[in-house]
Formats: sequence, C-alpha cells, structure tokens
Amino acid sequence: MTQPPFRADVVGSFLRPAAVAEARHEHASGDLSTAALTAVEDDAIRSLVQQQAHTGLKVATDGEFRRSWWHFDFFGLLDGVDIVELDHGIQFQGVQTRPRGIQISGPVGFPADHPFLAHFAFLRDAAEATGATPKFTIPAPTVLDFRLEPDHIDGPYSGRDDLVDDLVQTYRDAWQAFYDAGARYLQFDDTAWAYLCSDVELAKARERGIETDGIAERYASILRRILDGKPDDLTVTTHVCRGNFRSTWISEGGYEPVAEQLLGNTGYDGFFLEYDSERAGGFEPLRFLPEGDQTVVLGLITTKSGQLEDVDAVKRRIDEASAFAPLEHLALSPQCGFASTEEGNELTETEQWAKVREVVAIATDVWG
Repeated sequence: MTQPPFRADVVGSFLRPAAVAEARHEHASGDLSTAALTAVEDDAIRSLVQQQAHTGLKVATDGEFRRSWWHFDFFGLLDGVDIVELDHGIQFQGVQTRPRGIQISGPVGFPADHPFLAHFAFLRDAAEATGATPKFTIPAPTVLDFRLEPDHIDGPYSGRDDLVDDLVQTYRDAWQAFYDAGARYLQFDDTAWAYLCSDVELAKARERGIETDGIAERYASILRRILDGKPDDLTVTTHVCRGNFRSTWISEGGYEPVAEQLLGNTGYDGFFLEYDSERAGGFEPLRFLPEGDQTVVLGLITTKSGQLEDVDAVKRRIDEASAFAPLEHLALSPQCGFASTEEGNELTETEQWAKVREVVAIATDVWG
C-alpha cells in the first residue's frame, strides 16, 4: 500500500530511551533547562525515525517521546482544559496510574500555538530524510468526554452535552492546523470504544453519571461531525485501546456491541483494533466494515511482553479475519504502543524492535 494505513504499521509510542528518561527527570527537578531537554528529545526522535526506517516501515512516529501521558499532555494544552490532581488514578489490573484528571475551566478550543504542532513539524522534517510518511497521534475527543467527571465541568457549560459543539470545533480546528503544517496521517487514540465493549466499565460509567444508553451512536455522531469535509489526502485513523500501562490492561469484551457504529458510522479511514488476546473476542464484528477504502489494522502482535509470536499462528489469524473483511482491507500492527505513558511496558528495546521487524516480515509474506 502506498497510502496509510500501511500493511505493516505501528500504533505510535515507543519505549523512552534512557537519555530521554534521565533528561525529563532532571528537567522536572529543575536541574536541566527546557532547551537542553528539547535537544535531547530531538536527538532521540531523529534516531527513532531512522530505526523505524531500518525495520522496513513506511511510516514514522516520534514515539511520543515528548509526552508523559498519551492523552493528558494534549488535553492540558487546549484552551479551557486543565489537568488536575485527583484522589485516585485509573485502575488497571493490579496497578493504578498517577492521580490525574480533566477539568473544564473555560471555553474549549484548539490554540493556534498548540505545542504539538511544533512537535509534528519536527517529526515531518525528520521523516522527510527517510522517505517515510510521518504519523502523528492525538487522543480522541471521545476520551475527553468519557473521562470527564460531571463535577469537573465549569466555565460556560452546564453539562456534558453543552460541551459537544465546542469539542467538535476544537478537533476540526486541530486537524486543519495539522494539515496546514503538512500532516497527511493523523491518528485519534481512543479508549472509550473499548470501555463500551465492557459491562464492567459501562457500570462504572453509569456510577459516574454518564448516560450509556445510545452512547455508541452519540460518539459516532461526534466523530462524523469532526471528520466531515476533511481533505481526501488526509488519512485519519483511530486506535481502540483496552488499556496499556506497564503491560497491564483495563477492559475486556468483543467489539460486537460497538462495531456497527464504530466501523460504519464514524468516518475514520482506518481502525487499529487490538486482537492480541481472548479479551478482544472474535473477528465476526469485522463484517460491519463497509465496502470502500477503509482498512482494519489487526493488532495481533502484543506489546505487553517481549516474547515473539509464532509467525504461522499470526498468519492463520489473518486468514481467519479475512473471512469477515476482505484481505485487501486488512493490515497488521502491534496491538498497542510500547509506552502509552513514559513508564513504558515490561519489555526491552531489543524486544520492541524484534516485534516491529516481525510485523514487517509477516506483512510482506501475506501481502507482498
């Protein structure tokens, strides 16, 4: 494939090199200037882009090396959104994240000087030297909606529904700004759709005051409004994540409850779906993929351990998926990023790159 998503693709984040981790720690403690931290990150991202090219990937990300979290860093730099301390973190299996949450304090908007635009510009220039397509990831608007506590909505809004119009405009302004900066491949990372597949997480959402009846239709409508009218040469995909913190997870349940809305009614060009464990269910929901140019990227290679998958077993699973969606509309990637937060998953950098090379090798065998 010459246009994204590619037959061999990646979700986005990579393990932070020791130099980046050390520099961020020194910066946080006040022992390193912002300029010096940026220089370390720049060097690491240049190296990362080269490493991705050496594996045979046609796509390059910045590994999210400048971020602490996959979502809070972006949200906290929007107009009207603050990241606040909570009395609890997000509960994964046996471990809890740092206690952070989202607070709406004023009119929500995308600022023209959002720092992620400069982050993309650096990736764009670094990728140009390798011929790779730069891919930039941001959290989906549905994540902000789903994680937002009812008592954390202030400013001009009386509730969650009052926020929707501004949220839609914020993301329309965001993709336009990235497009104007040269982006042609964006990805909205999203945990909300995976939560909608889990009875346990739906029950928790209701306890937090979220109306879950019709929520898949509501989210599909929001995303359609955001993506309507985007340029034909701008590819926007989504990654549906079931939780990825220090190799642990949150939600389980097959895609059947949301597949018709997610695949058929959101307007995304591609869907990175996690299929690395039985928690994701079977491939039957892929039957809802409409005829057209959309692609499902099968996340069959886990990022939660360093053990390589059996190549033949992965190929058999791709064949099984092709019974429900045409092979020409399928692709392969790791199941998630390798470091959705700066702590990273429990595997080594050597194991990480072996996983990426396995994705490329299998995709080459299957699709040529």
